[in-house]
Amino acid sequence: MEKDILILAIETSCDETAAAVVKNGRCVLSNIISSQIDLHTLYGGVVPEIASRKHIEKINQVIKEALWEANVTLEDMDAIGVTYGPGLVGALLVGVAEAKAISFAAKKPLIGIHHIEGHVSANFIENKELEPPFLCLIVSGGHTHLVIVKEYGKYDIIGRTRDDAAGEAFDKVARAIGLGYPGGPKVDKLAREGDKHAVVFPRANIEGFPYDFSFSGVKSAVLNHLNSCAMKKEPVNTADIAASFQAAVVDALVSKTIAAAQEYHMDQVAIAGGVAANSALRQSMEAACKEQGLHLYYPSAVFCTDNAAMIGAAAYYEYLNGTRHGLDLNAVPNLKIGQR
Repeated sequence: MEKDILILAIETSCDETAAAVVKNGRCVLSNIISSQIDLHTLYGGVVPEIASRKHIEKINQVIKEALWEANVTLEDMDAIGVTYGPGLVGALLVGVAEAKAISFAAKKPLIGIHHIEGHVSANFIENKELEPPFLCLIVSGGHTHLVIVKEYGKYDIIGRTRDDAAGEAFDKVARAIGLGYPGGPKVDKLAREGDKHAVVFPRANIEGFPYDFSFSGVKSAVLNHLNSCAMKKEPVNTADIAASFQAAVVDALVSKTIAAAQEYHMDQVAIAGGVAANSALRQSMEAACKEQGLHLYYPSAVFCTDNAAMIGAAAYYEYLNGTRHGLDLNAVPNLKIGQR
């Protein structure tokens, strides 16, 4: 019988301080998240300096709690996995420094993990049958990518956003219609009360690059519509605006994903990242995949937003692939997916 592989994982790329213990890449023994959302809501968005200070305050606490909940010790760990990019450089440095200190003190291998590859790996946690190859749509506050997951840890990028990420557009539109931060969940909730056909917002297509995305146009269209209503002193139904904007974004995401799955002969489709928790995206993608006979996978909401369990899942497969990092590992805030 093969020995179980235990990974202590650390995630501090933005405003969640998280630690987890993951067994064999798919069994989460603990997943502790200390969120800063209430704090950053006061400022209308994440303040990097505050995020870094809060990570310093919370990091030891969440690691101790993760080990305690999993009923294990540092000595039981086979490796330490940590997000080293992309993200806020100060926030990343806290997690990387902590992981390097633990790796050195406990004499455990250190494995740096790409944050977005962690989001992709979140799909492995609850979908035990999912294995590469598959197509994955990554949608978050900072990223919108279409990638083919060829093997564990190996990716081909076939599409990406040319400007705003989908989650970024959600946040900006939420601010414009007075919903505040965080925008994505608030737009999703309000949209359920509105008519998605009330306003027709644009869906961008980039000639010659069928799987690339652009969301700055739809964001600008919403702002122009609001300004036009204000100038004409016309009433604004914010629920209709939210629903119509969300429909435009979801339509672009789903249509390009399904087209890519057909062209690249992928019968497995996954979605990942914070926006993967959006109810309209899930429903629309489910309907489209069912119509085309494709298998759809997505994580539970807790594994869509930033968490350390997904980093532990990714670290397990990197561990099997022989990936090891030295104590010179540094934070790389603009790390590209697939980059080592």
